Order: sequence, then structure tokens, then C-alpha cells
Amino acid sequence: MRYVIMANGRGTRWGGHSGIPKHLIEFDGETLLRRIVRQVTDADPGADIVISASNPAYDTVGARRHAPEVNEIELDRFVPELITDNVTFLYGDTLYSDAAIREIVTAPDAELAFFGDERAIVAVRASRREVLVQHLQRVRDLYLAGRITSCKGWQLYQSYEGLPFDQVVIGTHFHVLDAATVGFNTPDEHADFRDWLGQERQHEYQP
Repeated sequence: MRYVIMANGRGTRWGGHSGIPKHLIEFDGETLLRRIVRQVTDADPGADIVISASNPAYDTVGARRHAPEVNEIELDRFVPELITDNVTFLYGDTLYSDAAIREIVTAPDAELAFFGDERAIVAVRASRREVLVQHLQRVRDLYLAGRITSCKGWQLYQSYEGLPFDQVVIGTHFHVLDAATVGFNTPDEHADFRDWLGQERQHEYQP
């Protein structure tokens, strides 16, 4: 299985907080990217892990870095040239619990499967390349034509499920990961990361 860690966003809402990109914030001595790479490797020792990023500072042991050929709109984070059969896209600015990564890695094969909760999609897994490419192109075309106002994971999910683009509905191909991940875009959300990680660590080490 190929795992693509999407770290090619522009990070405008982060604004250089702490003097480092949000993907390189450290927890227990390892960067967020390194943590995800380690978790995926633990869950799938044969994983082919790619970090999608143009910044050489994102080079991470255990993964190879790929500079995306196109990075114009948000949907381009799903790097077309990296899509294969059996690929999983993970978000490089999300803190995953070990349990969440295991659930994503071990989920039954499906054309497309989505993971997260009503707040956010945190992983997209595809067993068939052509299905993912088809819906990425559809959403891209709709966005560029001005028929939808956003083009990210939710719109990809809505396209695949045949759902309206103006509402969040949890349907058949959505795996709910309750309280298993935390994502952030702004400095104010950084504290939530540390609070969540502390709670997660306390839970993991309870006798």
C-alpha cells in the first residue's frame, strides 16, 4: 500500500507561528511528519510512504519526498501523479492516535473510503485509481466553473456518495474515528494538540 502524507498546503492560516511550519512541530522529540511516518510503518511494515511537499525541510526518515507537479487549488493536495491502485492519503497537519492509524490501515478494501468525523476528513483510501481520479476531476471542474465554492476532502466524498455539496452527511463509505484525531490550521489550535496528546498518552498507559 502506498501512503501519501499531504504536506503541500500553503499554511497561510498558520502564519509562521513558532518560526516553523506546522508539519514540523515536535511532540515528544519527533516532528508531526515523523510521528505519522512511524505510526504508518508500525501498522504496515511494507508501506511505501511519500511526503508530498516542495520544501526540502520536510525530508523525513522512513519516507521519500515528492514535489507536486501542480499545486494551484486545495484539491491538488491529492497529488494526481502519486495516485495508484491501493493508495491512502493522510493529512500532514493532523495528529493521529495509534488506534486511528491502525483502523485506517486495516480497513477493508473499497473503491473509495473516507475516515474522520463531522468536523473533518482525515484520510482517504482508494483501491481503484480510476475511481479516485474520476471524482477528483469532477470536483475540480465544478470548482473552477464556479458551481461549488470549496474543493477539498468533503467535496470529494460528496461527489462519490452522490450527496448534495452544500451539507455534511455521514454516509455509507465513511469510517467515523471518534476522538481519535486532532487537526489544526491556526496557532490558537496548537494548544488543543498538546492537550489531546497528553490525554491520549494518559489513556494509553493506564494499567
